[in-house]
Amino acid sequence: MEDDWTDEDDRAAGKDTSPSADGLAEGTARRRLEREFLLALRRAGSVMQLLGAASAERIGINVTDLNCLNILALSGSMTAGELARVTGLTTASITGVLDRLEESGFVHRERDPGDRRRVIVRLDPTRGLRDVGPVFAPVVAAWRAAAARYTDDQLSLILDFQHQLEQIMRDRLIELRGGPQPG
Repeated sequence: MEDDWTDEDDRAAGKDTSPSADGLAEGTARRRLEREFLLALRRAGSVMQLLGAASAERIGINVTDLNCLNILALSGSMTAGELARVTGLTTASITGVLDRLEESGFVHRERDPGDRRRVIVRLDPTRGLRDVGPVFAPVVAAWRAAAARYTDDQLSLILDFQHQLEQIMRDRLIELRGGPQPG
């Protein structure tokens, strides 16, 4: 199971899998690194999902609600419809999420002054700082400590790669939700 990266995966990704005279050992080392990297990404993704679930439980909300809070924290205020589109939830589901979050004091809704039919959702920073901040503070501190081990140039490279990974996942999310297909 841990050795999921195969020649078929490489060929499907458009990679040349034929051995070259001088690159066989280098190719083998590269494939090993790629395999380890893929597995590390999969493990990190799984652990992040588990961390999200445990954090939501500690905060007293469900994972979907926590994800919506995170999206709002990253993007600022947004309409209920925008939040539904970003999360892939139906507007009815978003209404339920917002009802729970508003009842718990995490967000408040207000009418859009430019279009009274639209509802703008805003975070309540007090509640977030009180209940959410302490749950994630140890992880943020550990991430900062890990980042301190790298030079600015190395962090820039890591950040660039992280942006590429995020875009790959966003593109795939669009595809899975029935959006534009590649090719």
